[in-house]
Amino acid sequence: MTAVTARALIRTEAAGGGRTRLETLRSDPPLTLRQTGPQRVHLVSTGAGPLRGDHLDLGVDVAPGTSLEVRSVGATLVLPGLADAPSVMVVRARVGAGATLHFSPEPTVLAAGCAHRLVVRLSLAEDATVFWREEIVFGRHGERPGRGHARFDATVAGRPLLRQDLLVGEEAVDGSPAVYGDARCVGATLIAGPAWAPPAVPDVKRERRAVVGDGWAALPLAGPGVQVCALGADAVQLRERLRRGEEAAAAACGSAPGAPPAGLDRLRGTPRAETGRLAP
Repeated sequence: MTAVTARALIRTEAAGGGRTRLETLRSDPPLTLRQTGPQRVHLVSTGAGPLRGDHLDLGVDVAPGTSLEVRSVGATLVLPGLADAPSVMVVRARVGAGATLHFSPEPTVLAAGCAHRLVVRLSLAEDATVFWREEIVFGRHGERPGRGHARFDATVAGRPLLRQDLLVGEEAVDGSPAVYGDARCVGATLIAGPAWAPPAVPDVKRERRAVVGDGWAALPLAGPGVQVCALGADAVQLRERLRRGEEAAAAACGSAPGAPPAGLDRLRGTPRAETGRLAP
């Protein structure tokens, strides 16, 4: 079986009046892109896998002053295949000045026998805003997971914001109570932008603190962002815990009780055609 190489691209441009236009939407099966709203794109898998040896590359370029939401129709099932090399999925995203990106595909499922690398390279302008959620499921029901290595690198104006590595399918890691314990899923959300920046002058009253709940934690970063991490027994529990952490992160940035979270409302608010507001 021949390995697959695919490169897809999403690029926005400002259309005037605060509107966003999808300037480029280039699919390359199995990475197939479909526009599902004024600023919304869904990723549709038009082939099995990825399988070992496949190399998939998705580029996302959000122009200054525009908004983009990227989701997927269903979960990504990573399969074994016959090649010795792992499958690789690379997402390269650039978010320009004053732009907003919401990236939240459905979970990646590591089927038994697979070997997979997920690489994210996210570059943000100084005043860009991003909501980026990733979820990994440890195999299908009743099976051990394949091997997975997820690497996430995010920068703001060229300065490091977050560097993270996750390993799945390593016996010493998976079963450790200090890592995953008996969890079957792991996920993380990066929420970043000016609303989450630390105060320019240290202020005890405005000091950002970690918030910890049952199976989740919202951890302020040194730069303008918060990372929410969660574990779950299944994908439903994982999503619920991530959402609790995301709401805690929104509250920590100064939103009043019951009010739309400052900054986060741009990413999860009610959509209006051509306004740049994104659906939940």
